[in-house]
Amino acid sequence: MTTTLQPPKSIPNFRDVGAFINHVTGTKRLKTGLLYRGARPDEATVLDRDNLVKEYGMKSIIDLRTKTEHIEQAQKRDAHIKASAAVPQSNEAIAGPLKIPGINYYDINFNGSAFSRMLISKLSWIEFFRLIGLMAIGRRLDAIKILAPSMEAMGLVGLGTNSLDVCTKEVKEVFDVYGDEKNWPLMIHCTQGKDRTGLTVMLVLFLLGVDVDAAEQDYLRSGPELESEREERIQEISKIGLSETFANVDPDMASKVHEHLESKYGGVEGYLAQAGVTEETRTGIRKLLLADVN
Repeated sequence: MTTTLQPPKSIPNFRDVGAFINHVTGTKRLKTGLLYRGARPDEATVLDRDNLVKEYGMKSIIDLRTKTEHIEQAQKRDAHIKASAAVPQSNEAIAGPLKIPGINYYDINFNGSAFSRMLISKLSWIEFFRLIGLMAIGRRLDAIKILAPSMEAMGLVGLGTNSLDVCTKEVKEVFDVYGDEKNWPLMIHCTQGKDRTGLTVMLVLFLLGVDVDAAEQDYLRSGPELESEREERIQEISKIGLSETFANVDPDMASKVHEHLESKYGGVEGYLAQAGVTEETRTGIRKLLLADVN
C-alpha cells in the first residue's frame, strides 16, 4: 500500500480507509487522504497530534465513545501524567487537553439512550432496580456488569446488528457529519476503532458499492493492529463482565451485517433512508469519496 504520510505510531489501529480498500481491491476506486479510522487518539504524542493537523490536514474527529469511556480515559491519562518519572516534552505539552487543538470534534455516543434501552429491556425488575441504584451512587462499571450477560448472549455480530437497528439516531448524526464537505478530511474512532467504528465504516463502504470481501478485510485488519494491547483490553472489558470474545474481531461480521441490511431494509440505501439520512446526503458522500464520480 503506497502512502506519502507516515502513520501516527501512537494512535492504535489507524489507517486511511480509501487507501486500504484500494490496496486490497487492486483499484483506485476510492479517494485517499479523506476518511481515516482508528482507536482513541487521546494518548497520541505531541508530534503525532501536530502531524494530524499539519500533515494530514485533519479537520474533524468523530468520537463514538460513551460517557463512561471518556471518564475512564481522562482518569487514566491523569494517572499516567502523575506517574511519569521522566517527561520528554514540556509540562505544558504533556498536560495539554485530550482534544487536539485545531480539529473540530463531534462527540456522538453510538451506544446512547436507544442502545441502553434495548439492553435494559432484557433485564428482570430486580436487575433493573439494582442497575439504577448502582448508577445513582456512581458505580458505573458495576452497573454495566448487570448488562453484560445480554451482550454476551448476542455476541459481537448480534450486538452489531442490534446496534444498527436501534442506533439510527446516532447513525444519522454520523452521516450528517460525513455529508458536510467542510468536515473533511476526518477520522472516526471509538476506544479500539474496531466495533462501533467498524460498523459505521462498513455502512460508508457499502454505500460506496465496495464489495463485502473488501469491507471484511478492512474490519478484520483491526485484529493484528490491536494485538499489542490485547491483554490490556481483556483486563478492561473483564471489569464490566465481558469475556475476551469482545477483544476479538469476528470473521463473519461484515457478511452478517450486509446480510442483515439486505434482508431487513433492502440494502444499505434503505437502511440509511429509514435512519433519516437524506438522498442528498448519500449522494454527496459518494461524490466526496468515490474517485470516479464528478
